[in-house]
Amino acid sequence: MVSEEGLNAYGAVTWGQFFIYQGFNATAGWMHTSSGVDNIDEFLDTRPSRSRTITLLFKTDSGMARKPFTVLYTRHGPVIRKDGDRFVSISLMKSHVNALTQSYSRTKSRDMAAFRKIMELHTNSSNNTLFADASGNIAYFHSNYIPRRDTSFDWTKPVDGSNPATTYRGVLSFDETPNVVNPASGWVYNSNNWPWSAAGEGSSPRRESFPRYVETGGEETARGFHALRVLGGKAGWTMSSLTAAAFDSYLPAFERIIPPLIAAYDQLPATDSLKAKLAEPIAALRGWDYRWNAESVSTALAVFWGERVGRRVSRDARAAGISIMQYIAASRAAPAELLSSLGDAVDALSADFGTWKTPWGEINRFQRINDDIAPHFDDTQSSIPVPFTASVWGSLAAFGARAYPNTKKWYGTSGNSFVAVVEFGDSVRAQAITAGGESGDPRSPHFNDEAERYASGRLRDVYFYRSQLVGHTEREYHP
Repeated sequence: MVSEEGLNAYGAVTWGQFFIYQGFNATAGWMHTSSGVDNIDEFLDTRPSRSRTITLLFKTDSGMARKPFTVLYTRHGPVIRKDGDRFVSISLMKSHVNALTQSYSRTKSRDMAAFRKIMELHTNSSNNTLFADASGNIAYFHSNYIPRRDTSFDWTKPVDGSNPATTYRGVLSFDETPNVVNPASGWVYNSNNWPWSAAGEGSSPRRESFPRYVETGGEETARGFHALRVLGGKAGWTMSSLTAAAFDSYLPAFERIIPPLIAAYDQLPATDSLKAKLAEPIAALRGWDYRWNAESVSTALAVFWGERVGRRVSRDARAAGISIMQYIAASRAAPAELLSSLGDAVDALSADFGTWKTPWGEINRFQRINDDIAPHFDDTQSSIPVPFTASVWGSLAAFGARAYPNTKKWYGTSGNSFVAVVEFGDSVRAQAITAGGESGDPRSPHFNDEAERYASGRLRDVYFYRSQLVGHTEREYHP
């Protein structure tokens, strides 16, 4: 996006935004992630304080129609439901103009100081931010809108709106928020996980120094373990080495949950029917290096097993207040649950693909055949193998795929959609990739021309400056 009034930014937008949601300009870059910050609250009140009528227009076969709604409010916000005889209202960041101002203004921020100044609006409520500039500054900024609250309440549940102690006391300042600026480790990261590992051991915020509501995540994620492994103790990063780290194939979740499975198998009596049935699958997993690969049978077997055992133990893990990965890794899953899930995985692979010895890339596919908002997939049409897996297993290059009612193969609709590696200096250099292509028109050659690069991690050069566009421009439009 380029204007003649100071805007020159490259990156990704999302869902109707008119600003670059995450990307970079000539001297600064920002990427956004999510976390478990608690900044939306519900209040219990005996009665609303006011009401208003809102009329919505909607389209029908005979034209536009109107439907009025009566909306109730308490002093905390709009009423969203009733709980017994009390009204439940919701409170969340609602400074909409300031939020748009902050979102747009940051795209023109040239350095850390300018970016920090814009953060004083405190309206980036849904995201954390990774930041870097050409002066060498780096930062992890936690959610920019966190109400200051009484810590004696459990803010993850509705609180008594009539109690004066539940009244907000402004928002947390920058210094009261678990941010990291220019840490001694030399790097910052976030992968939709907590901030307590944002810059590695010794350089990250300390959990005990902040109110519980700034982050409700209960443990490090598999992706977090992976990021710490590829970033920790490293220096001298280049664009190519950072790209390689982003597509590192290690899957730490399986390194934690497969050993209990193998231990359960080793303890099976020789007479048990599963001993023979699972001998080859267990051997494949026992010898696996816990890395994804399109040719890997073990990757496919592990994912099919992981999904099935996860469904079996999810209720117990939730009741224990821990993740499925932590539950299985702690040997809390029954051996029968682990082994029968592997048997089910073997059966499912054999039924869907003819053999359980099916390489992962024959199952996990990227396909873009039309521009439907709800995509349609078809096993008979062309698709591309994707070697990486879902983020739940710790894959940094994330691809959330599943089978559909009319398919056996799995097709992805979540995970990595825009990936960029940026280097600041006298000028900015960058490489990037977008899932599928730059065009949403199926008739365009650019509708799916980046799919192979997306699947293989071969990022393309970004033409950031107008001089770099020479010879690469097909069409120009000026409103």
